[in-house]
Amino acid sequence: MRSSTGAGRPPAAAVGAAAVVAVVLAALLVWSLRPSGTSVPSDFGTRPRAQEPVTGVSSGVLDDASGEGKTSGPASEPTALRVPRVSLEARVQDVGIRNDGTVEVPDDAEQAGWYRFGPAPGASAGSAVLIGHVDDRTGDLGAFAKLYGVRKGDAVTVARGDATPVRYEVTAREVVDKDRLPDDVFRRHGRPVLTLITCAPPYDREHGGYQRNLLVYAVPAG
Repeated sequence: MRSSTGAGRPPAAAVGAAAVVAVVLAALLVWSLRPSGTSVPSDFGTRPRAQEPVTGVSSGVLDDASGEGKTSGPASEPTALRVPRVSLEARVQDVGIRNDGTVEVPDDAEQAGWYRFGPAPGASAGSAVLIGHVDDRTGDLGAFAKLYGVRKGDAVTVARGDATPVRYEVTAREVVDKDRLPDDVFRRHGRPVLTLITCAPPYDREHGGYQRNLLVYAVPAG
């Protein structure tokens, strides 16, 4: 596991949001050699916006004029993710950008990767991103396949290495085309949110695998 302190970060750490979106999709969508057989999950809720007012979150630091959040320092590194109602449990490792410009994603489909060049879960602002595969190279379902069954209001807990766990509540889920990932998924400002990303059907082997992405949004529990 690489350090999340920022020491020795590759130049790719400074890539723009659009480039990050591209490399995340590239890594996720070419993983599987065959479809998982699951259907496209339904959308619900509304994606949390950067400038929405924060309710019941004592750690948020907001700019009075713009509503954009300002981080107050590095948050503790995440170690595990749990969504009890759907029995999702996954260890979390930090991931970044490979030398070829693609995002690092854990080889083990039972693990999640925290994008360490963005906010960490529990940070006072921005979108903390955890990514994972929906299935493995054999087609067996991965841990993040269980995101297909989440509902609004589901509890999410992220364990952290040297801090108390941080609790979230699922508020929205959406499926987007692989080339239409929202720009604010990797934002570093505004209302804190946990964003979970995996692949979604349809699966097209000739065009690189899964053609869509599933995004689940959770906000800090009040």
